[in-house]
Amino acid sequence: MEKAAYTRSRKRDVAAIAFAGALPVPWIVLHNLPGLELPSELVAVAAGVAILGGAFLLSWATELAERDIPQALAILVLALVSVLPEYAVDLHFAWRAGKDPTYAGYAVANMTGANRLLIGLGWAVVVLIACHRTGSNELVIHHRQRLEMRYLVWATLYSFLIPIKGTINLFDAAVLLTLFFMYALAAVKSESHEVELVGPAALIDHEFRDTGRRLWALGLFAFATYAIFVSAEPFAESLVEIGHGRAIDEFLLVQWVAPLASESPEFLIAILFALRMRGSVGIGALISSKVNQWTLLVGAIPIAFSISAGSFAGLPLDARQTEELILTSTQSLLAAILIADMHFSRRDAIVLAALFLGQFAFPSTEVRYLFIAGYAVISVGLLVAGGAERRAMFYSLVWPRHHDRPDPRP
Repeated sequence: MEKAAYTRSRKRDVAAIAFAGALPVPWIVLHNLPGLELPSELVAVAAGVAILGGAFLLSWATELAERDIPQALAILVLALVSVLPEYAVDLHFAWRAGKDPTYAGYAVANMTGANRLLIGLGWAVVVLIACHRTGSNELVIHHRQRLEMRYLVWATLYSFLIPIKGTINLFDAAVLLTLFFMYALAAVKSESHEVELVGPAALIDHEFRDTGRRLWALGLFAFATYAIFVSAEPFAESLVEIGHGRAIDEFLLVQWVAPLASESPEFLIAILFALRMRGSVGIGALISSKVNQWTLLVGAIPIAFSISAGSFAGLPLDARQTEELILTSTQSLLAAILIADMHFSRRDAIVLAALFLGQFAFPSTEVRYLFIAGYAVISVGLLVAGGAERRAMFYSLVWPRHHDRPDPRP
């Protein structure tokens, strides 16, 4: 019975690897045909599918790192490389903005969309699945994830300062990149333990072991990186062209279509962890992705912009981009407060998902500021009336030297 189950699983995982590996091929072929002019819609689909396939391959390759390095660092690497497609698209927009100011809004659109998608959809779905699988009303987050949570809180609190200045500048880059490297250093020093891989990564590990596993990981990484490299710019530009040509708000296309393609592998990996009773690891990967995007991605945007523009000026923010950043920051703050006590309940997940999905029904600026107020009011309410434990543990994330204490839960 076990052998038959493994055979079925093996066939499914081999098919997944083959399918993901095939997704970038059509665009790679089209991209290398000289003088070929393609409609924007076809470019968007072909390049977007290539990014999707490359992102899956990247995620499986980097999952294998859990066998060789501390889990916190493995989660960091997994999250970092999994969102490489997001970086590729966003930094393309930031680079173009240095030459053409009309592109400035797209970099912010893509970044804020990806950030809000991670929490409003990714976190919520993983928790709801984990609770369903365990028959519980809440997911207990392992205390090891406090590393990710601490840097999420710090990056979130700093993010509120960015809209005040009206630009994302090199000072922001210095602060946020410092936070990222502090996080990476802390992850390197964290404890290591045996982990269970899932899906295609588990198949590669089982079939090839040490040397073969590493060679496969390198091969997948190289192919996926090339696929993303040749796809990011055409995909991003085609979304803008579609918006112009079809009278669709290109800001919204960039904000939601691009992140859906690049974030899908992260979501799937986290969901697989939840389905296999490892919901805490799944949510940890998504929290780490959020930290990466709030620090490394946002920090890299003004650097790309400044190099392209040939000046030290920051990426300018107009009223719409300022609104998007504040909305993203308030969502992130509420999420951090909700999980500060290391419990993530069904109710918390539903609140995050409802607030996120509600933004699509009411896209006007006035109503979106009501969502900002809603996030802020709930956050303050949780800190004031949400219980002494939640309040103390949130403060311990902000000021660990003075407030941190061991968590008695497993």
